[in-house]
This record gives sequence, structure tokens and C-alpha cells, in this order.
Amino acid sequence: MAEPAGKKRIPLWEAAARWYRARPWCQVLGDVCIVNLAVLLAFSLRYNALLPPETALAGLWVFALPLTLIRVLCLVRFNIYRIHWRFVGLHELRALLWSTTASSLLFYVLLIACHRWDFPRGVLIIDWLLNVFLVGGLRISYRLTLATGRRGLGSSAVRRVLLIGAGIHGEALAREMMQRRGSDLRPVGFLDDAPLKQGLIIQGLPVLGNIDAVAAVTTARRVDEVVIAIPSASGPQIRRIVGLCESLPVRLRISPGYRPLAGANGATSLRDLSVEDLLRRPPVRINVEEVAGYLTGERVLITGAGGSIGAELSRQVATMQPEAILLLGRGENSIFQIHQELRERNVPVVPLVADVRDLPHLEQLFRRHRPTVIFHAAAHKHVPLMEAHPEEAVTNNILGTRNMARLANQYGVKRFVMISTDKAVNPTSVMGASKRVAELVVQAEAVRSNGTRFMAVRFGNVLGSRGSVVPSMRRMIQQGGPVTVTHPEMVRYFMTIPEAVLLVLQAGALGGSGEIFMLDMGDPVKIVDLARDLIRLSGLVPDKDIAIRFTGLRPGEKLYEELLTATEDAAVTRHEKIFAAAPSSFEVNALDAAVEVLAALAVEGDTDEIRALLRTVVPTYHIQPPIPLPEAARQIGIHHRDTETQKIRY
Repeated sequence: MAEPAGKKRIPLWEAAARWYRARPWCQVLGDVCIVNLAVLLAFSLRYNALLPPETALAGLWVFALPLTLIRVLCLVRFNIYRIHWRFVGLHELRALLWSTTASSLLFYVLLIACHRWDFPRGVLIIDWLLNVFLVGGLRISYRLTLATGRRGLGSSAVRRVLLIGAGIHGEALAREMMQRRGSDLRPVGFLDDAPLKQGLIIQGLPVLGNIDAVAAVTTARRVDEVVIAIPSASGPQIRRIVGLCESLPVRLRISPGYRPLAGANGATSLRDLSVEDLLRRPPVRINVEEVAGYLTGERVLITGAGGSIGAELSRQVATMQPEAILLLGRGENSIFQIHQELRERNVPVVPLVADVRDLPHLEQLFRRHRPTVIFHAAAHKHVPLMEAHPEEAVTNNILGTRNMARLANQYGVKRFVMISTDKAVNPTSVMGASKRVAELVVQAEAVRSNGTRFMAVRFGNVLGSRGSVVPSMRRMIQQGGPVTVTHPEMVRYFMTIPEAVLLVLQAGALGGSGEIFMLDMGDPVKIVDLARDLIRLSGLVPDKDIAIRFTGLRPGEKLYEELLTATEDAAVTRHEKIFAAAPSSFEVNALDAAVEVLAALAVEGDTDEIRALLRTVVPTYHIQPPIPLPEAARQIGIHHRDTETQKIRY
């Protein structure tokens, strides 16, 4: 009779083992046989005879029943019958050892209680050893047979895998690949830079050398995939591995951390490398008690809650048990999405569709909901768009911030945290200048504060945010290129959205009032290097499969960003990745008057006057002079952009 289509054939040995394992009474019966066999063998070994003397056998039969009962009861007490045989390991063998020891001691106590001093003590010791060996061997043999048998039961298209990292994580991943039914991944060995691991055998697999040997090992072992199994690997370490594997005909993947691996199928959680891996830094640690101290039980209002930063702020705040989270944003779709996400977590959430420029509407919302902590993330952030529309930068970034800060003062908000940007430092763009004025507006409200603690937090680019450089480059790669970069020397600071938000939350716990906090952004990254990394991660070769073209700096852009102005001094805080600048010295009334004039100019649409007044309010604001592309870029036909007309020239 033909087997049903799609039904996998199970080997006879495994079918029998499953049947036996699924019937507890059968396991108990098997252990009863083992216990009696062990004691019989113990007598035989003790007396060095196939059959012990009749006098010894008489004592054996008298105590066979109590010994068997004690052994089985101890196996039950130590949960031996609840162990899944497939996962027998050191923990399970330790439990078996305790069970056997306890039953032997109990049996010895029984002998003393019955005054049976003639029972051979050597038999007890030999019997103990045999029970550990036989009872444990029965259970571990299934796992050994399973591991051996399944190495040949996977998919016919087996992929040979080289694991980089011979630590705990690499060992667990190799074990899972070998044991999981139907796996098409077969590990062939490890690479590790630790000298003491060279030449070792782990899970039956050799450590074949250090990481620099990846090319030679890949060729010699016919490797199809290389998997990075080092959860703590830093960005530079991963970039080094990517560089070594760049020219190899292998797929490069990375294993997640311990949490995903602890699931049902950790091997299926392997993923391709991302740019976040290449820029990885040590995990951010925050003082959860400090952060929870000012968020737990509070009504937290987050503006721009539908954006990348605002949404992540909402998620992180939700873990601090606030009384409610007020999600304020102008885009109904994005507010709806984050609202639905947080509702599924059973977090008290109130969606508010509003514009931070609409002061009367904001006042209604403050009266109705009475927020006690505010994170102000709503802002226009795109430099070229704000260069074309300075009035929008004024109304949204400056007036919107003033509206929120003044209402915070008026309604007794405890803390007000504004999300700023490194582009506010020595700005060359309208967007950067408007954010610098917004910082001054927050500091002005700190001067007038009746108890509200005001602060701003500056940081650079975040990976994965909407409209950022990484998604744009990925889209260009998917379209076949070219990938456009403004200048070969342009550098930027990057951090992940969760990392930035955690530090923002921590900064909120540090502030007195009026400070500007700067986040440690790590080392700057060349945008052209980032583009090449993204192309490689897509399995393509830069300048061969995908061209890189330089377009010249766009209006308002700088080659590099800064985190401090010339008049600011950075001071360390309680957190190693957060620095503070003292409040700036400025005339509050003059700032108020300038903001009123900016508001009037924005209504009139007088963009030239807006720029002129911004330069007066922010003396460090200057127009970036055109920076020509290197001669080499022109010689190879790469086009550039005319900074005056914005037309592409070749």
C-alpha cells in the first residue's frame, strides 16, 4: 500500500522509541527491569561469579521488592518520567544522579532498620553505579541515536554551514541544526579568534581556525553559508567579517541573540545582515528606576507620535506603567497605527489628531486631558524641503514648540522634553536654524517656569526612520541603481531608533531645567561607505552591479555635523552616553519679539526676510558655500548638482 502523499516516513527505531516514550507505564516497567538487573549484576560482580552464592541470592530476593519500590518512587519524586528524552542534558543527568543516590541511601537506612548487617556493602556501591549507567544510558541513547540518525534525514538540498563563533551561542546553534528534523542546514565546523579554542571539537565539529581563515576554509569544506554566531559582536567586528566574505560565493547570515534562539526553532531565525549590524554598538543601559520614577502613574503626552521617534517613544513609555499615553499627531493614519499597536498591549492610550500650530485646539486638549509629562517630537526635519519652504519651518518647528512649551507652563506639566537635532549646531539650513530657535524657546520657558522642568535632547541621524538615507538607498538598489550620494567626504552620526529613544528617556530623568543634552553618537560614518555596505548586503558589488553617483551638496547641507556650539561647554552627567550643555545666555524678551516677527513673516510668505531674521537670532547660522566635487568624480563622468539652480549638470 502506497504511503499518503506528503507523509514523511519515520525510521523503525524512532517509531519504537516514540511508542515507548509516550507510555509512562511502559517506562516504569522498563526501569523495574533495569533496577533488578542492576542489583543482580552487582551481586555477580561482587562475588566474581555468573551466579552469586545461594545465601546471597536469598538476601537479594527478600529485598528486591522494597529496593525496586524505593528506586521507582525516587525517579518519580525527581521528575525523571517528565523529562523529554530528546533534550536530555547535564541538568537531567544531574537529577538522575540525585535520584539514584537518594534511593541508595534510603535502601541503606532500611537495611539498618531491619538489622541486616550481613547485606554486602560492596553490592550497594556497585548497584548505585550500574543504576546511573543503565537508567541514564537508556534515556541518553535516544538522543544520541536521534542526533546521529537525523544528520541524514534533512532536505536533499543540504546547505553546508560554517559558524563564526565557537562560544555558547555557536554551540547551541550547531546542536539545533543537527537535531532539528527536516533541516537543510548542516554545520561543518567553527571559526573563532580565541587561541585556546583552536583545534577543539565542539558538538562533534572542529574549530577550523581563526576568522581570517574564512576564505580557505570555505573553499576546502565546500561551504554554502557563513553564519555569524556572536551575539556580542560589535559593528567593526561584523564589518571585518563582511569584508572577508565579500568575494566568496557564500550567503552570509547572522544569528539573533539568546531570546530568539530559545524559541522552538532558533535556526529558522537566522537572517541576512542589515546595516544596523554593521553600525552596531554596545547595548544602551539605562537606569530603569530613574526613568520609571518620572513616568509611572503619569499622563504622558507625545507629540509627533506617529513618526519614527514618537512611535518608539510611545512603545518605551508604555513599559513604564503610565496612567495614560496621549498620542498627538497631525497624520490620522500614523496615529491610528500606533494607537492600535499599543491597544493590543493593553496600555491606556488616547489618540489625539491635532496640529501643534493650532493653539486654541491644543488648549482644549490640555484642559481636557491634563498631561503631566510631555515629549515634544513633532517637527519638520527634511533639510531640502525646509529650504524651499522656510515659512513651514517657522510655524511648525518654532511656533509649534512655543505653543507646547507655554501650555506646559500654564497647566503645570512636570517635565517637558524637546527632541532636537545636531543640525541646530552652527546651522547651515533653515531647518537647523529653526530647531536652534526652538531650543532657545524652550530655554526661555525654563526661565519663566513655575515648576516645569524644561530640557532638549540633541542627536544625529537614526537608522530606519522614514525619509532617512538608508531607506532611500535601499529603494535605489532595488530599482537597479545608481545610488546617489551628495559628496564623497560627507559623514554623519548614526544610531538606532530604540537606542536614541532610551537615551532620551534617560535624559528626561537627569535634567534640572533649561539644559540641552547631547547623546553620544559614536563614530561618524561616511555616507559613501554606508552606500557600499548596503549594496554588498544586497548581494551585489559596488561600482560593478550598482553604480554610485555623487550629486553635490544640496542647499542647507553640511559635510559633517556637530553637537556643540562654540559657546557651549559639555559636562558629563550620571550617564556615560549623555552630556549636558548649560543654558545659553540670551535676552528672553528680545527672543519673544523675534519669534513674533518670524510668525508674521511666515504668514506673509516672505522667505528672504525669514532667513535674514534667523541669521540675527542665531548668529552661528550661515549659508553653506558651494563645495565642489573632487576632480576625480568629474573625470569618471559622475554628475553633480548646481547649488544655485538645483539642475543636474554633467
